[in-house]
Amino acid sequence: MGDYRAPIKEMRFVMDELAGFRELSQLPDYAEATPDMADAILDEAAKFAAEILEPLNRVGDKQGSRLGTDGVVTPPGWKEAYKAFCAAGWNGITCPAEHGGHGQPDSIGIAVKEMINSANLSFSLGPLLTTGAVEALVTCASDELKAVYLDKMVSGEWTGTMNLTEPQAGSDLALIRTRAEPQADGSYKVFGQKIFITYGDHDMTDNIVHLVLARLPDAPAGVKGISMFLVPKFLVNADGSLGARNDAFCVSLEHKLGIHASPTCVMAYGDKGGAVGYLLGEPNRGLEYMFIMMNEARMGVGLQGVALGERAYQHALAYARERKQGRDAVTGEALVTIDRHPDIRRMLMLMKSRVEACRAMTYYTAGLLDRAHAGGDAETRKRALYLAEFMIPIVKAGGTEMAIEVTSLGIQIHGGMGFIEETGAAQYWRDSRITTIYEGTTGIQANDLVFRKLMRDQGATARALFGEIAATARALNESSRNDLQAIGKRLGAGLKAWGEATEWLAADAKNGLSGPLTAAVPYLDVAIAVTGGWLMGKAALAAAGHVERGEGDLPFYKAKLASAHFYADHVLPLAQARAATAMAGDAAFAGLGEELFV
Repeated sequence: MGDYRAPIKEMRFVMDELAGFRELSQLPDYAEATPDMADAILDEAAKFAAEILEPLNRVGDKQGSRLGTDGVVTPPGWKEAYKAFCAAGWNGITCPAEHGGHGQPDSIGIAVKEMINSANLSFSLGPLLTTGAVEALVTCASDELKAVYLDKMVSGEWTGTMNLTEPQAGSDLALIRTRAEPQADGSYKVFGQKIFITYGDHDMTDNIVHLVLARLPDAPAGVKGISMFLVPKFLVNADGSLGARNDAFCVSLEHKLGIHASPTCVMAYGDKGGAVGYLLGEPNRGLEYMFIMMNEARMGVGLQGVALGERAYQHALAYARERKQGRDAVTGEALVTIDRHPDIRRMLMLMKSRVEACRAMTYYTAGLLDRAHAGGDAETRKRALYLAEFMIPIVKAGGTEMAIEVTSLGIQIHGGMGFIEETGAAQYWRDSRITTIYEGTTGIQANDLVFRKLMRDQGATARALFGEIAATARALNESSRNDLQAIGKRLGAGLKAWGEATEWLAADAKNGLSGPLTAAVPYLDVAIAVTGGWLMGKAALAAAGHVERGEGDLPFYKAKLASAHFYADHVLPLAQARAATAMAGDAAFAGLGEELFV
């Protein structure tokens, strides 16, 4: 396997030119987030990812985590790497400073997290769930619970988990059966089983803080009757020391296609008399609180897709530059490296441009979240938040679906050796395959975009975004450069297709939900292609400006222009095709029942 090198130059370009990082230091909350600070953080994170985490990636994939007599045992080197990770402060990079975090903006944190994900995805999943749990506790935990748990979770001394899924309750959380019974001392006894719990048990820390969805005895039916509870692996004494082992155990580990080193646990609560838990926030608002974690996790999983795509691209490019095979189709030179072959170049460019587009969407959304938290007046923050929330299903689905296709292309570039495990190319595909499923499938992201984000403000956020995309298309078309004009033409056509599909959805929804539900994923595909094309177009405008002024790293900017042009030619046209698919709706099978699948 080739060595991972963080694409810091690309990351800083996206942060500065697309996510608006330079302006963040003008906000009081981020006064210390200067370009020099960002450079120092990213340089150190790149070293940590390459030197500490990347060498363990293969070890984790081959050996995995296992369930021993005392709990889950992580692969060799995991505990030491996690200790170093926390000691360097990476766990709390964006967490609140008042609880021991660094308080850095998401626009910096997103790049650090990409490096960690690229170097070792299985390792990164533990911190991802912990920071999500921190967000939830900051929002809804009592001051007493915050005092006991938050600082230790921010530092990484303790980790956190998210417990939603049960054997009978996957995406339909209304079916949750785990129950919580109130006790005289104000605590609760929790009983039930949860599945697919990432890092539900491990040996890296001495305590794990589970956030568990459960029902109170008098809870109303359905999702309106779900509450959230904090259930620690070990109870905490009044002096902060660890006390008795709680009745919360991993009873088995799942055997998975990928992410072998990340323990995916079946958790049993209350098999020995009841797991002690503490209510978070108000009763019956647990799903609302859990979605704080969920949004954090969905952004994080979209970023995982970007990270895996980048890793697969680097791996394939290194192989293509070394592997000799065949003649150069242009010069006739014999036995050339395969990166000289046009189809290999096409696949490499498809990998590169799609990763860049999804990175741009993810970092842009991180910048919006920074502004939603700390930027300007209340109305400005609200607009930034609404647009960020509109973008999250696009980021999650876009990054993860891209990762599956890009890691598959990486295998293809390796040829037969891509199918052989020793090259390492297959691991990226295996690891990527879960990303479109956990934290909400692509279908769930599509429904979220269409039925929540698109319709909640009667399309106002979408129209504002369409206006920004149209402005970028005009700027491209008005350029004197032919390549920018070509990008602008493709972007305008894609936006037109997105607008037509949006109008169709609004009209067809009046006839029932079957058509829009059938159209939701193709519609999401349109949104991903066009949003990616828009940000690639903005990147092209910025790069062209640097080239015309003759400033900076000109080869880098010329490559950015080529990547944006390639994306416009090879990816943006898919928006029109997917819009046609979306607008077909359920016409092919409307009115048919079980006989459809005979």
